[in-house]
Amino acid sequence: MDHLTTLDAGFLKAEDANPRVSLAIGGLAVIEGPVPEQKTLMSTFAQRIRSCPRLAQRLRQHPLDFGAPDWVDDPDFDLQRHVHRVALPQPGGDRELFGLIADVMARRLDRDRPLWEVWVIEGLANDRWAMLTKVHHCMADGIAAAHMLIGLCDDGGASFTEHLLAAHEPKKLAPERTSLLGGLMNASAAVTAGIVRAAQGAGELAAGLLSPAPSPLTGPLSDLRRFSGTRVAMADIDLVAKTFQVTVNDVALAAITESYRNVMIDRGQQPLADSLRTLVPVSVRSADASDKTDNRVSLMLPSLPVDEENPVQRLRTVHARLRRAKSSGQRQAGNVLLSLSSRIPFVLTAWTVGLLMRLPQRSVVTVATNVPGPRRRLRFMNREVVWVYPVPPLALDLRTGVAMISYADHLYFGILADYEVAADVNQLTRGIENAVARLVRISKRRGNPPTRGPLSLVV
Repeated sequence: MDHLTTLDAGFLKAEDANPRVSLAIGGLAVIEGPVPEQKTLMSTFAQRIRSCPRLAQRLRQHPLDFGAPDWVDDPDFDLQRHVHRVALPQPGGDRELFGLIADVMARRLDRDRPLWEVWVIEGLANDRWAMLTKVHHCMADGIAAAHMLIGLCDDGGASFTEHLLAAHEPKKLAPERTSLLGGLMNASAAVTAGIVRAAQGAGELAAGLLSPAPSPLTGPLSDLRRFSGTRVAMADIDLVAKTFQVTVNDVALAAITESYRNVMIDRGQQPLADSLRTLVPVSVRSADASDKTDNRVSLMLPSLPVDEENPVQRLRTVHARLRRAKSSGQRQAGNVLLSLSSRIPFVLTAWTVGLLMRLPQRSVVTVATNVPGPRRRLRFMNREVVWVYPVPPLALDLRTGVAMISYADHLYFGILADYEVAADVNQLTRGIENAVARLVRISKRRGNPPTRGPLSLVV
């Protein structure tokens, strides 16, 4: 029998703390038409979900939290309850599609059934259709959810696993001859350094969580959501990253920072150094665990430099702050805290987390998560998958969230926002497009960038 980890169960507690929160992760695939016939489609789903037994299991919770919830086989599992089919109103463009995504993601999944859904969406313009997968966060993190979505495609799971293996491939070091004593001393020094880094990181995380970052982008959530998505060419992001010797993730976060800065200025808010403290999930998932349905993440809490006006300096500041957050041990501290919590009786951690989730949160303003996707184009039932948009959840008084995933030759952004706080969520996605375009123009003016090795997408 599988039990939820403390982290997995924490997502249930976050949802329990607020009836207006739906903690499900979404993945939207836009596919070339025509849409398959329903009987054939259901037969394909029935065959492909067998590769993930979790999709036929539901939660069994214990009274008063005297034990972690269990995953148990659902004796009444019925695929018809999890696959929905709907048509968009005309003209079937982005506005209609994104409006439907926002409505679907605002609704909670039924905990009496396996915690996932697939929505087959007809009526898109240009003879296309879409498939939205919706998975509860207690079941999967971003990488696991992406693996589940892509695993529904024709040989999609294999391509995604290959990508992760390449992204996490360890560097081979030349063998060294050391004495037993020297080896023990080196190991002891490494352990001591790791403890020091984790302690330093824990201090920085605590300081960030205890320091308010007043912003209209935090506060109580409503019942409704807005969604928008955009994509930028990986060639453009690579050009900027190589020109300024930063990572792909740095470029993406710098573009997000500029977009939020413009929104704040348009609202008459002065962007300050701590106006955009951002929760950045960091995967601690090994490549051989890409198909495991659970959460394997730690976190960092950098303040993105919305106060910086110059786009190049903003990019360099993002790079410096992410590098400092990683070197300071924030990721290790989060890992240690999660490991320690798993050794405490579940009833104590459950009650503590449940209490903390009900307290108002004003320290973190948004979340930005990045997932490596497949390098080659996918097909579903021999139809090409044209676009792939991620959809993040909202909770903990965070009124906006940004998710990113790479697919083929583009990086895709998905932004979910509370309906009341983001009347024009498209302003955020347009801001990302414009920010990347501006950095590309600056890079081209600087001439040919220096050649270097493969760029890293993963934080």
